[in-house]
Parts: sequence; structure tokens; C-alpha cells
Amino acid sequence: MNDDRIDTKLVHSGIRRSQYGEMAEGLFLTQGYVYPTAEAAEARFAECGPDEYIYSRYANPTTRMFEERIAAVEGTEDAFAVASGMAAVHGVLVPLLKAGDHVVAARALFGSCLIVLDMFRRFGVEVTLVDGRDLDAWRAAVRPGTRAVFFESVSNPCLEVIDIAAVAEIAHAAGALVIVDNAFATPVGSRATALGADLVIYSATKHIDGGGRTLGGVILGTRDLIRGQIEPCLKHLGASISPFNAWVMLKGMETLALRVRASSATAAQIAAALDGDDRVARVLYPGLASHPDHAVARRQMQGGGTMLALDLGTRDRAFAFLNALRVFTLSNNLGDAKSIATHPATTTHAKVSAEDKAVLGIGPGLVRLSVGIEAPEDILADIEAGLAALG
Repeated sequence: MNDDRIDTKLVHSGIRRSQYGEMAEGLFLTQGYVYPTAEAAEARFAECGPDEYIYSRYANPTTRMFEERIAAVEGTEDAFAVASGMAAVHGVLVPLLKAGDHVVAARALFGSCLIVLDMFRRFGVEVTLVDGRDLDAWRAAVRPGTRAVFFESVSNPCLEVIDIAAVAEIAHAAGALVIVDNAFATPVGSRATALGADLVIYSATKHIDGGGRTLGGVILGTRDLIRGQIEPCLKHLGASISPFNAWVMLKGMETLALRVRASSATAAQIAAALDGDDRVARVLYPGLASHPDHAVARRQMQGGGTMLALDLGTRDRAFAFLNALRVFTLSNNLGDAKSIATHPATTTHAKVSAEDKAVLGIGPGLVRLSVGIEAPEDILADIEAGLAALG
């Protein structure tokens, strides 16, 4: 299906039907597999064919459908599905790094990602954090022998947009791999591999599921990287996704483009309505001309995305706004069909030091909004009600 558009791939790629010809993708909820003879088992363990299975920690037909579909959408040769987004972050680094290696990462990362990088320091990996938007900082930090660079294409929660192509050029000149977390941009809004990423990761828990149901993650890249380095390590570490969760992700992908485009359109409306509003100190949305990374976002994203952030100045004002919302759900998740509001400083980034929060721009008044697919008029009215509660 290489010539099909992304909307078609999201519905049809990777489907393999059993002898029953089921319409919905088959859910193979099984741990192991049966062999007709001992000789057949011996042969399977010696060399698995392209559609043969040994154990669902290694591979599973439902999981394989999900991997093939997301790879087709992202435009990569292969993919490996894992249990969560953080399993994807950890799982892409473990097979590639060893003591003495050097990694350069953007400092604007999700709190758990910073903790994972700090764990690698304990095992002898040198980690350098830089301002991801500063290309001179990347040039100064990346050196011959740097093993990898790692960053979020759109950062959580302040929506910094990193120039994937420019950073990839710097990294590749030094022989480093480029690892991009593209969760905020989504495979609908940005093709990170087309811009130079060697490995792309998603928390499938977010937009790909889109219904707040299951955890999942996926690592995408060339077949050599995925099957030659990622799979041989991760299938023994137990990071595999549940076949049921992979099935939920498959169904979520069918509506992914529709949801992302609808949510992005509403997010753009919200950002335009609030830009310049005296009740809001800052509106952070890559689709706004006032956003410092707007030019980069226009080059590498289709629209401004489903996420935006508001700086309301103080914790009390942020809490008053959040407590007045009725359409938005208060939760720390994102990318859902339901609109979600979060106070990062006290939830998702609560464990980040006060000094680092200040550097990253995560102030006490910052509110992160994940825009859903409710009626835009209702979402806008809910935000107005929240702002009205500020007095």
C-alpha cells in the first residue's frame, strides 16, 4: 500500500485475515503457539518464517498487524511495539548504549524521560542536555563518537519545536543516530523520518489509542535497526505490548487522522481567540505567528497540533481556571477524544526541580490543554468560563 494516502493506510495497512475472513482485525489473545510435530518446533526455533510465531513476548499476529500499520503510516521499514510510551523511550536506548557512550538530548523533555537519562548516567553513559532550539548548542555538544541524539519534536509541556532536519544534519555528520519522540506531532501531523530521524518513538497511549483505554508504545526505524538491534534485546526484557492493547491501537488508528485534524483545527481556534487576551500572560501554540518556533513548525508540521499551553501567571489563577472547567477533564493524559487540562508543575513535572522548571518555562501558572473532538463552540465556551472565574 505504498502509494496510498495516510488516511487509507490508517485503515487497511497490515491486515492479515484468518481462514474465517473476519472483517475486524483478529485478536490473537494467546501466550504461546502449537506445533504439529517435534521436528516442526525444532525448525521454528531454528528460524522463524515471516508469519510464524514462537511466543507472544517475541511476536504475535495482532501485534504484528499494529507494527506493520504504524510503519506504513510513518514511512519506515519496520516497527517494534512495546508496553507503554516510556517502555519505548527506555527500549530504544538500552540496545544502543553502553558504558562510555555519549548522548546529547534536549533539556525540554517529559519528566520521566529525564529520569531515564539520569539512570543511564549511573551505568556510565555520558549525557549532555542542551537547549533543543539552539542549533549552536547542538553543534557544541555533539562530537565524534557521540552515539545518539534524543529529543521531542514538540516538547512537553511548553511546546518548543525542534528543527529535526537541522539537528539530524549535525548528528549525522558526527556519526550519531537521531532518535525523535514524535508523540505531540503525531504521525498525521509530522513525518519525522522524512526529516532525518533514524528512530521514531510514540506513546501509543496518546493519540493512537485516542480513547483513554490502554497503554502502548512503538519504536520505528529501518529493518536493520529494529530487527537487528531493538528486537533481539527487547524480546528478552519483557517490554512487549499485550495483544489486546495492540488490537485496541489498531482500531484507534482507523480514526486517528480524523481526530487529529479535528482537534488541531479547534486548538488553532482557541489559540487565535486567546492570543493577546489580557487575562492570559502567554499562549503557547506552534500554529501562532507569535510562537518563537512558528517558522520551524510550518516547515515540519501540518498545522499547529492538538496541544497548547496557557500561562495564567500564578498557581491560584491556574487552579481557579481548572476548577471552573466542565467540558475539559482534569487528567495528566493527552491526545484523547476528550479534551484534557493539566497543571504540569504539580503533576506531570512535579518531580522536576524548581531550578529546572524555571529553565524549561514550567511556571506555577502554566496550564497544558489537550484539545479533543467535542463541538468547538462548547470547548471555547468552557475556556471562557474558566477565564471568567479569574475575576
